[in-house]
Amino acid sequence: MTSTNEKQLSKGMGIRARRGIAYVVLVLLSFLCLFWFYVLFINATRSNGELTKGFTPLPGGYLLTNWTNLVHGTLPVWQGLFNSFVVAASCAILCTYFSSMTAYAIHVYDFKLKKFMFTFILMIMMIPTQVTALGFLQLVGKMGLEDNFIPLIVPSIAAPVTFFYMKQYMESALPLSLVEAARIDGSGEFRTFNSIVLPLMKPAIAVQAIFTFVSNWNNYFTPALILHDDKMKTLPILIAQLRSADWLKFDMGQVYVMIAFSIFPVIVVYLLLSKFIVQGVAMGSVKG
Repeated sequence: MTSTNEKQLSKGMGIRARRGIAYVVLVLLSFLCLFWFYVLFINATRSNGELTKGFTPLPGGYLLTNWTNLVHGTLPVWQGLFNSFVVAASCAILCTYFSSMTAYAIHVYDFKLKKFMFTFILMIMMIPTQVTALGFLQLVGKMGLEDNFIPLIVPSIAAPVTFFYMKQYMESALPLSLVEAARIDGSGEFRTFNSIVLPLMKPAIAVQAIFTFVSNWNNYFTPALILHDDKMKTLPILIAQLRSADWLKFDMGQVYVMIAFSIFPVIVVYLLLSKFIVQGVAMGSVKG
């Protein structure tokens, strides 16, 4: 009896020790992640001269000055914010919807090339964007779509990574019997998808909407190749222009303010959809 109690006690101590280590690691990782945001916002309150002297943990008094100089400068900051939001939001909506529809087709229907199509879509994931950039740029030029958001939004519909996540989520959350029951009740395919499947996919859609929104919000490579007019440029391009200013106009305080300004919409989107993240990630990683 004593040995049994000792084993239970040692087991409980082992569980508490592992839990304590996990908490310490999580606190450390959280600190490392949040510390750089703290550095960013502290630097946004300092002048260019103060920034050249090195880092200090105390905020400065130049936040409003940096913001005023940025807004009244030569760069269209508010227009860049609007452009980034239009591109990122459109990509997030179209990407999640059509990726869910593609995953639904692969998951529900049986056809000869089903396995090949699934494998082919996954193969596309291995092709970097830079490999196809030259041909894509030539196509955009021939179609006369430079300084246009269409080449940035329409290709986002074909997102193999999002499709794969949606497919894995459906395998664990969407039973085929539910689709068959809807068909028996006379529901059409589009009505079944929009009224039954999409509500079940809300956690996965929210997760992928965040990822897609953030990736397109921070995207610099493709917009820099297509957008040339300042009124059409997104925030990452404007930030790069601000950083590349000549030494007479260069102001690191304005750079930090603009970076901090560009982060706020991402934080808002994350807060709106964050309640779905844990559920969506957990369900998407488990294959039913």
